[in-house]
Amino acid sequence: MASPENQVLPTQDIKLLVLDIDGTIAGKSNSLSKSVKQAIAAVQAKGINVAIATGRMYRSALRFHQEIGSNLPLAAYQGAWIQDPTNQKIHRHLPVAREMAHQLLDYFEQPQWRSLLSIHFYINDELYVRELTRETKIYAQRSGITPIAVGDLRKILIEHEPTKILALCDDTEAIDRLLGNLRRQYTPAELYLTTSVATFFEATNPTVNKGAAVRYFAEELLGLQRNNVMAIGDNYNDVEMLEYAGIGVAMGNAPKDVQAIAQWVTPNVEKDGAAIAIKKFLLS
Repeated sequence: MASPENQVLPTQDIKLLVLDIDGTIAGKSNSLSKSVKQAIAAVQAKGINVAIATGRMYRSALRFHQEIGSNLPLAAYQGAWIQDPTNQKIHRHLPVAREMAHQLLDYFEQPQWRSLLSIHFYINDELYVRELTRETKIYAQRSGITPIAVGDLRKILIEHEPTKILALCDDTEAIDRLLGNLRRQYTPAELYLTTSVATFFEATNPTVNKGAAVRYFAEELLGLQRNNVMAIGDNYNDVEMLEYAGIGVAMGNAPKDVQAIAQWVTPNVEKDGAAIAIKKFLLS
């Protein structure tokens, strides 16, 4: 990890700031602090575009996108779903192949996993679950989403392919084991597998990650290059966008190996680390 004290970062070239939500601009309160909102507004006043790239559902992330007044589309589901709220245009939708979804469901329903995991299928920006578990209820409350319990999730796959598949479990060692097992079973060309928090295992289309979403914003929508981008994130699903950005900033609450790939580490989300990083690199 390089320190800005001994590395020259071309902050004057930044034309796009991309922010994760959970653990980055929203902490335990599930809302933006005054300091974060003021820093974002000051950046926009300088003519720098601000976008959101999140693992959240589009509907769940929309209020944050609106609160910061972004004029770019919103990248949800790790970038599998990119939609412009102003005209409802879907720029990109890259779902998990039906066959892969069936295979993952078969794996999750093995005896050693079935009682441990809460399974979420996201289809047409709706959340479908096998049953309403305690973990699902907590997730739904924070997300502001009403889950649809359908029993056998295979019924949903008859006509649809999921945008994202999520497995929740309070046992973080089980999630690590699940991720390791499935990364040995599937290549990156078959599925993109990650964790967004320690209790969330996530699977998307293999071409999907936040780095690809940020590249789309920068190069295809704005005609910029990676050195024109600053990104801030806090977890493993942020790694690709931190690597892509000219300035990649990790939160102080990020895992150590995520911090290690960033160019700078800012204080944690509860100390408004995103605002501190924005002020340091874009407003000083």
